[in-house]
Amino acid sequence: MSLIAALFAAAAVQAAPDPAVAEVTAVLDRLNVASSTADETAYFGLFAPDARFVGTDPNEHWTLAEFKAFAEPYFQRGSAWSFPATERFITIADIDCRCIAWFEEKLDSRHYGATRGSGVMRKTADGWKIEQYVLSFAIPNDRSDAVVAAVRAPAH
Repeated sequence: MSLIAALFAAAAVQAAPDPAVAEVTAVLDRLNVASSTADETAYFGLFAPDARFVGTDPNEHWTLAEFKAFAEPYFQRGSAWSFPATERFITIADIDCRCIAWFEEKLDSRHYGATRGSGVMRKTADGWKIEQYVLSFAIPNDRSDAVVAAVRAPAH
């Protein structure tokens, strides 16, 4: 094999997508599709039974059962929510099983605008499952003082 052919072969091997990253990406994409189409069974089927969901409100730190109870009315109306990813970073833990992943994603919400999602996933016998999901607002630094003042202000 010529040196050039060997370099191209090495580049092709290095550029090959990581199957675990592709699987995690697919789960996160299915999560958004399921919520956008109000497929409650598919949506919650992507979470591990002991998953935690941390929402944007200080009181939103839920077990899966608590999150289901909160979300049910949204799913019942025919469209829960949509947070399509505009950018995503996935890391597969450098351990032999390649069974732990964490992710961060920039999301776009028609209601909230720029948001972020982050979390941890674990590969199980039933595929990748979300163990923890954290949804947060992306607040520009030059607007953070105003947001902090609003949060600290007494509720009406």
